Amino acid sequence: MNRYRKWMTGCFMMVCVSFLVAFSSCRVQAAKLPKLKVKGTQLVNAKGKAVQLKGVSTHGLSWYPEYVNQKAFTYMKKNWKINAVRLALYTSDYNGYCVGSAANRKALEKRIDQGVQYAEKAGMYVIIDWHILSDGNPRTHEKKALAFFKRMARKYRKYTHVLYEICNEPNGGTKWSTIRTYAKKVIKTIRAQDKDAVILVGTPVWSQDVDVAAKNPLKGYKNVMYTLHFYAGTHGGELRKKAQAALDAGLPLFVSEFGISDASGNGRLNTKEGNRWMTFLNKNKISYVAWNLSNKQESSALLKSSAKKTTGWKTSQLSAWGKWFVKKTKAK
Repeated sequence: MNRYRKWMTGCFMMVCVSFLVAFSSCRVQAAKLPKLKVKGTQLVNAKGKAVQLKGVSTHGLSWYPEYVNQKAFTYMKKNWKINAVRLALYTSDYNGYCVGSAANRKALEKRIDQGVQYAEKAGMYVIIDWHILSDGNPRTHEKKALAFFKRMARKYRKYTHVLYEICNEPNGGTKWSTIRTYAKKVIKTIRAQDKDAVILVGTPVWSQDVDVAAKNPLKGYKNVMYTLHFYAGTHGGELRKKAQAALDAGLPLFVSEFGISDASGNGRLNTKEGNRWMTFLNKNKISYVAWNLSNKQESSALLKSSAKKTTGWKTSQLSAWGKWFVKKTKAK
């Protein structure tokens, strides 16, 4: 009889432990975010309702990796009211993906994977950003881009919260026809693995000439948007005219990087022009991502250079730009 009781007690305990483990895993497993798509000029949800992503971009993943952590992402979602994060994978600058060693590439891909998982658990969308800059022409590292996006799309094809930005800021005289040729190849590569993920395509002149792209957009592909970048200290009404022309032509825009400093990422902040830009973005339900999550000593860093924490920042630890941005994202 005693052995029977012990056996029953043991079975009961095993069932309880199994239940608790299952219940615990359910609690920490984040629910999948609704898959997004593009309809007309808008980013929309499954019901066709316009969605506006409001996010933050990391700085280079090689340079400031410490900010890619679960506590930071969860904190920003809860306290800054953002719903997206951009992982800036430099291709050439700052020990970039295309110029470093195989070990460096492996480390960067691991960091991206961590960012994807952290974003999902925090309930945020994530943009995997192929951050060309000094390399100017996206075709410079085209083969590596194709291989990279093939791996990423295969790995994350079942993740509903992942977006792909395939060329950050084409520059140096790179024409739209060149970007268009590159984009068609990369999009085809992604679509072979993932038929639906939203893809962001850079535009000429540091992603400013959206009106040029609007005259000859990519055809035959769904869920494609075009990036517009601005810094309010340099870019004002003239660039908004370009953006409006692109919208009028039916081009879907996504502001995957912006700030209110000058275009160098430094200099004085122009809050007046910044307010005009925010009015424009909100009126047109255009998603936007702020540059950048770091304590770099420059105007476009969201944190003060004296801020050493990697999460849980007090308002006093935010830069003037960081305070302005958080106030905007928290506004209803």
